[in-house]
Amino acid sequence: MGEAAAAAARRLAPRLAARAAEHDQAGSFPAADFADLRAAGLFGLMVPAELGGAGATFAEYAAVATELARGNGATALVFNMHASVTGALGAVTEELAEALGVPQEALAARDRLLRAAADGAWYAVAMSERGAGARLSQLSTVYEPVDGGWRIKGSKTFCSGAGHADGYLVAARSATDPSIVSQFLVPAGEGLTVEPTWDSLGMRATASHDLHLDVTVPTDRLLGGVEGLALVVAQLMPHWLVASYAAVYVGVARAAIDAAAEHLNARNLAGLPAVRARLGRADAAVAAAQLTVAEAARRVDEAPGDAETNRWVWRAKLLAGTTAADVAASVLEAAGTSATRRGHPLERLYRDARCGSLHPATSDVCADWLGVAALGGDPDREGSAPRW
Repeated sequence: MGEAAAAAARRLAPRLAARAAEHDQAGSFPAADFADLRAAGLFGLMVPAELGGAGATFAEYAAVATELARGNGATALVFNMHASVTGALGAVTEELAEALGVPQEALAARDRLLRAAADGAWYAVAMSERGAGARLSQLSTVYEPVDGGWRIKGSKTFCSGAGHADGYLVAARSATDPSIVSQFLVPAGEGLTVEPTWDSLGMRATASHDLHLDVTVPTDRLLGGVEGLALVVAQLMPHWLVASYAAVYVGVARAAIDAAAEHLNARNLAGLPAVRARLGRADAAVAAAQLTVAEAARRVDEAPGDAETNRWVWRAKLLAGTTAADVAASVLEAAGTSATRRGHPLERLYRDARCGSLHPATSDVCADWLGVAALGGDPDREGSAPRW
């Protein structure tokens, strides 16, 4: 099933690439790309087979994300958010649910959300906030119980797909006990207001606008049915919060090499040894990053949450982000000034690639985490840079 999904993503990539420039220039959301993803059944990629989905592994997701990013990194990045939501929900086994105290009615509600995804619904992530970033412990969005549900009030930023998704994974703190952080799947509609704030250096087509919430949702929209699970899940499944971006930026880096090769051949520059050397180093660097992502994904599938698995997860995010930025810069220099003109694929890919190190966890946070681990410490507790 995973191979079929990767093949579908590979077939879609040229269509995504053909639309990428216009959406980058306008900063508009590539709605046609998402119609294609829906038609290909990719919104059900991480949904278990018994709920109508493909039941893909994390490694299979990584392969799909890389192929989509070779078409349009912005589309792949938004798809990553949906895969993170459905992947995390689908990974809650009966044993884990019992350990977390998840009631049966919450599992039934989860299954309804996953079946909807298999039928073509897609979800965005509304976690980051101005001044707090993605640190769950610093959120200002709050929730409180009301008759028949929960009232959620606050504002989110960097919400990729804002105004287009069918639902939003919202992280919020309890109004009565700020130490409790919970997550809700809030349906699109009344009570949500999109403020068009996204006008960025790269990934301009992600529609990562601000989202303001003043909404009441039914009781069953509390994910897990138990308050306070958000921080627990972040620790249990760091691969969705850390390494899922990595596959996207491997795809962006590979697309930069492809675009550079096309440009250099067309300009009769491929005979220059310095140019060939740049592409050779870029190829090797991207291959190494892709192998690291693949190894991290393999370990996630075999031993999720294991200490060594998590080290590979952080390595994957660090290497993918830095490699994409370095490779795109190098091949752009090899291509020359003509490739820096607006509208040239390399110019867009250079800007998109630069964003990889900035997504949480940033490269500095990843390096700090890995450094603490290498020194024999506990990076989840001793790192100088706050994560959740």
